[in-house]
Amino acid sequence: MKVFYASLKAHEIHHLKNLLESAGIRCRLRNEGLSTLAGEVPFTECAMQICLENESDRGLADSILREINGRGAAFTRTWNCAGCGERIEDQFTACWNCGTQKR
Repeated sequence: MKVFYASLKAHEIHHLKNLLESAGIRCRLRNEGLSTLAGEVPFTECAMQICLENESDRGLADSILREINGRGAAFTRTWNCAGCGERIEDQFTACWNCGTQKR
């Protein structure tokens, strides 16, 4: 399963997971317990992640995320890594997964 969204903010992750599941998109949380280690462990190792069970749901999931961002919700802007396709929060200049620089 590929990561769909990652954040240290539990309220963002759980809200998005609820919206995805309400739309019939099955997903799982990873690293939920590790997020409390941020600061002692690098963010890239402990951020909570939402993973989609079916990659075919990514288009609908992306549209839900865009709709939330368009309403000015607390979600941060993201960019997709050109190297591996990972979704990265906008304040980062390199991909945590493969190291590719933001373009």
